[in-house]
Amino acid sequence: MIRWVVVIFLAVIVFSSILPWLEKLGIGRLPGDVRFRLFGRTFSLPFASTILLSTVVFVLAKIL
Repeated sequence: MIRWVVVIFLAVIVFSSILPWLEKLGIGRLPGDVRFRLFGRTFSLPFASTILLSTVVFVLAKIL
């Protein structure tokens, strides 16, 4: 259980770093993605997009 929490946390961190590139593809603006501005800086927590991408990677790994 704790392993999945750590994996999802790391996926959110990695996904947040590549989010500007992925926003051009439309990922990162799904319902469930949280975006807020604090002290003049924009923070993004892409929960729905992370779950979507994790599902796609899981299906691809199962197929291969």
